[in-house]
Amino acid sequence: MKDDEKQPAREDQYAKKLAIDQEKQLARYQAIRKADQIREEKILKASESKEIKRAEKLVIDDIKQSARYQAIRRIDLAREQAIAITREKKLKTKKLPREND
Repeated sequence: MKDDEKQPAREDQYAKKLAIDQEKQLARYQAIRKADQIREEKILKASESKEIKRAEKLVIDDIKQSARYQAIRRIDLAREQAIAITREKKLKTKKLPREND
């Protein structure tokens, strides 16, 4: 009878051991998934950061190009104004025929 009494106790111990092993395995799996998720998030953030920097660079380049164009346009306008002022002065002093006449 002693063996019969020990049998349920052994089965209980075995069941407890299995339950503990399963909990450990589940905890390991969850830890691995969490680590994978964190790694993926870091990769995504790095990728987003690269894309943001690339987009910022494109915007800055566009602003620089626009500023260059505006500066060139202002220089051209200033030249045209200087030429016009010079012509007006010459017309007043020398009475040269006007281009539009």
